[in-house]
Amino acid sequence: MGVDAERECWELRSGAGVGPLQFGMSPAEVAQAPLVPGPQERVGGPYVQEDFPDGVKAFYDSGKLACVVLDAVTGPQVLLSGFPLAGSDPEQGRQFLLDHAAEHGNWVLYTPDDSLSLTDLGVLLRSQQVGAARLTRPLCVKEEWWDSQYFRDHLPLEGASG
Repeated sequence: MGVDAERECWELRSGAGVGPLQFGMSPAEVAQAPLVPGPQERVGGPYVQEDFPDGVKAFYDSGKLACVVLDAVTGPQVLLSGFPLAGSDPEQGRQFLLDHAAEHGNWVLYTPDDSLSLTDLGVLLRSQQVGAARLTRPLCVKEEWWDSQYFRDHLPLEGASG
């Protein structure tokens, strides 16, 4: 699956955020960002989580934005060196991240669920079941979470809908 012409494209800002969302924003600031007017649902769990109807999930730590998860199909697209991080084949995504790390000297980390991340860029690539296919879905994570084994091992493991 490639980049959809109708899909909004967000810029990845290493360790700072993605698209209009900046790590450290309050839920009120996230709701005012150019997304949709307010979250569709608030979810309980180890983090405060807000799900927006446009395929964006926001996770908060101590009331501040700490992680943004983009749906493989309905969320905005994020490109890394031209590669679409949302909605790609998981094996191609994994290989792309490994190649990117080798070329640019990125720090590679495997999470307990065997997902691959480039910690210095603040991106973790997970897969999502969409019909009969599995597609990539990016998680953009604040830098402090990579520095803590607790947070690294407890990155959002929310269920993926398709």
